Parts: sequence; C-alpha cells; structure tokens
Amino acid sequence: MIELEGVPELVDPVMVAAFEGWNDAGDAASTAVAHLDREWKGEVFAALDAEDYYDFQVNRPTVWLDGGVRKITWPTTRLSVVRVGGDKPRDLVLVRGIEPSMRWRSFCNELLGFAHELGVELVVILGALLGDTPHTRPVPVSGVTSDADLARTMDLEETKYEGPTGIVGILQEACTHAGVPAVSLWAAVPHYVSQPPNPKATLALLNRLEDLIDMRIPLGELPEDARAWQLGVDQLAAEDSEVAEYVQTLEEARDTAELPEASGEAIAREFERYLRRRDGGGPGSPPGGHATESGDPATYLRDGPGGRARPPRPPQRPEATDGAVDDDTSDTSDSSDGDASGASGAAGSAGTTGTSGPSEASDAESSDAESTGSSDSGSSDSSED
Repeated sequence: MIELEGVPELVDPVMVAAFEGWNDAGDAASTAVAHLDREWKGEVFAALDAEDYYDFQVNRPTVWLDGGVRKITWPTTRLSVVRVGGDKPRDLVLVRGIEPSMRWRSFCNELLGFAHELGVELVVILGALLGDTPHTRPVPVSGVTSDADLARTMDLEETKYEGPTGIVGILQEACTHAGVPAVSLWAAVPHYVSQPPNPKATLALLNRLEDLIDMRIPLGELPEDARAWQLGVDQLAAEDSEVAEYVQTLEEARDTAELPEASGEAIAREFERYLRRRDGGGPGSPPGGHATESGDPATYLRDGPGGRARPPRPPQRPEATDGAVDDDTSDTSDSSDGDASGASGAAGSAGTTGTSGPSEASDAESSDAESTGSSDSGSSDSSED
C-alpha cells in the first residue's frame, strides 16, 4: 500500500523520469532530471527499496563520513515533487535513479502506483543514446510513444522498434498498458565523445521537454556549460587530423540529410519556440538556452571502456538516411526501453552506431553500444532503446 501523506494535492502533475545506465549516454538524461530537482528545489517523498531491485555487485553502495560517522548510500530510485507556480501552474513528479538489475515489472508497477495516487496525467521518460552525430550541430532529440493517438496530438513518432530494450522502453510500455499517456524523449550523443558530462545534450532534452509540457524551465548555467563543452571538444578535435576529418564527414552527412527541413515551416517553428522562451521569462529568469549553444570541456574523444580510441573511417551505410534509430520508443536501443527510435531523428542521416545503452531507437543497435553505455548504472545490460 502506497501512503503519500506528506505530499500536497498537485496541479496537473507530469511525471518526468530518467535512469542512469544503458539509457543514459553521457549522463545527459539523469543530469536533466537532477537539474530540474535542483532548480525547483524538489522535495523527496519516496524511495524504492534497494533490496528489491538492485544487484549490489553491479551497482555498489558507497560509504561516506558525516561528521566522523560512517554512513552508507544504497543505489535506488527516488521520487520528489516540485511545485511550479506562475500564470499556468503545473507540478512535476521527478523520478531519478539507476536502471534496476531485476524485477522490472514490479519496479514499473510500483512507479505507476505512485503516478496513480498523485493523479499524474502524463509520464515523460528521458533517455540518451550514442549516435553518428557531430558535436558541432544541434543535438537531435526525438520524441516517441507507443500510443497512436498521442503521437498524432503531440506531433511525436509512433515507435516501431523491435529488439532488446532497457527500462525506459519497459516503463513506457507499462504506462501504455495501464492507460497512462507516456512519451520518451531521446537525445543523440556523439559516440566519439561519449564520456559524461554532456551539458549540450542535457540542454537539448530540457528544451524539448519545455516545449512538450508547455512550461518555462530555468536553465541556469547550462547554456554556458554547453558552449564551453563544445569549445573543448573543438580544440581536442583540431589536434587530431583523423578526428577532424571524421567530424567533417558527419557534418556533411547531417547537413545533406537536413536540407529538406530548412523549410519555411521549420524556420517558423524555431522562431516561435524562441519567442516563447524570451517572452515567458519573468524577472531574473535566465534566458532559454538553445541546443545549438553548447559546451563543456570534453575529457575524452573516444568511445566508452573498450571502445576505439579514434573514430573509424566513416562507415558506408546506405541506410544512414533512414535515421539512426528506428526505435521502439526511442533512439537508443535500450535506453529508451521504450523509445530509442526518437533518436533516429537525432542520428538522422548520420546513422546511429550504438548508444550508451543501445537504443531501440537504433534498429541497428549494437552490442558494442552497451560497452559505451553510461558508466553509471553499471552498464546495465539491456536498456531498451
């Protein structure tokens, strides 16, 4: 029985979730939820029992000192509430944790129990996958859902992914079967600079979330961090002619694939988004960051552990124009356990090679994506998208 005595009645609540691990390339998704929690001062009201869902040999507990007293922090998933006021108040239920090691169905049912008790009207699950996308271009973010009606009304992709999935995909399907509207947003992270953090991808996810739920999100220092990150990667790439050549190839493929998108309608959409962010800010509100402004000094230009130290010669893939990921719910094969296909837009013409958790998004998810997967959830092995 779920008891929520300390939680006030919420206004049009939306649940926003992200999980470290296979579905979280560059820690972009989990960092986005952490940012929301920090900026809006979320209050934790529940934590799932770590004994039920985690293998502690995969996700180790940590020991730390608090005033000379040793304490243990167990890997788990926590829920917090943020109250967002303003002209159009809307509250958020934030779910942040690590992809569970076991009992995924029970895990999803427990989260859905909280969603039901709190009156959640929409569940948005964030994910990030590794793709053949250049760091110099806007981060592709795909929105996918298993609900055909929701896809039409919210201008999303209906997932068609088939294959291994992660907790993102499983949770999305659980929501669909329970009659709860659910959407997965997938950001594509360059596979050659996959090490966290990736503030540019985090910023892109928050911008897309802002549009989806029609709320202005304070971005704080993220736009500046994103610019610094991109400058850092630019400098590292400039020092290696092979990397620079590879990045140029990805840029040309991306630009060619997106030429049809440079239409009056696409430009109008971007301008409207800019005006909403500019006009929606109150006194002291930071300007809305755009996915094109990004940067945080990158420490490595390589794939994750066991990955290649340098990018290979640009792969010759005729299917590249399909979209990096055909996802079931996202662009990452697992990470979007529900939706990696959205990333297909992300890797668009460049094609996706793997992701921090292969995402369903990439129909061609590769087992090697798992190794590149985000370091955190112990590289939990299969994230759906």
